[in-house]
Amino acid sequence: MIHEVLAIRHVHFEDLGSLELVLGERSRPVRYLDVGLGRIEAPDPVAPSLMVVLGGPISAGDDVHYPTLVPLLSMLEKRIAAGLPTLGICLGAQLIARALGARVYPAGRTELGWTPLTLTDAGRASPLRHLDGALTSMLHWHGDTFDLPAGATHLASTPACRNQAFAWGQHVLGLQCHPEIRADRFEPWLIGNAGEIVAEGIDVRQLRAETARFGPGLEEAARRMFGEWLDQVEQGTAKP
Repeated sequence: MIHEVLAIRHVHFEDLGSLELVLGERSRPVRYLDVGLGRIEAPDPVAPSLMVVLGGPISAGDDVHYPTLVPLLSMLEKRIAAGLPTLGICLGAQLIARALGARVYPAGRTELGWTPLTLTDAGRASPLRHLDGALTSMLHWHGDTFDLPAGATHLASTPACRNQAFAWGQHVLGLQCHPEIRADRFEPWLIGNAGEIVAEGIDVRQLRAETARFGPGLEEAARRMFGEWLDQVEQGTAKP
């Protein structure tokens, strides 16, 4: 049973989004640890029943410039070894991949904007079935990617990024994409990432309009996906 959720947050506007609504409906308390404000090594990594590592604009392998990555990586390794439910989104998925021994590296291009997911057969048989590209589009915002960890199950891809989602065992889920986004709380993303948006030659007005168009549908789909994943994790029957 999921009792307490620890969410590791790197930038304030990249929170649990629509996934937090699901946890609220189930009366599952969420505690945020804001990287840089709280000591990353303070929490017992095996105490929370669910840990979620959220996104951020840094590289998962840049230990030299961002010393919080090493203790966070250690936390993930301990949770995974203990068989505890762990979810990673964007940077969080990259860190999980790294904790499982996979390589994380620049993708060669930034994937920024809305593109539907293509699910594998395993993805269509998993809670990610709700995120199938035939049902909803998906927000992407990353410049790095990762190799599929040994023993992981590949769940989803896009033309620009093969490894969009994977499961490892019955308790770990990595999502390179951003299913948690809420259209009505998207403006801080645009303001906080204004420099990158300009550098990538993206029209912020178009990105805002596409989020208004696709965001509400994704929110409903993501809530269904996350609720089903929580059910499977809590019942101990999650399929890789």
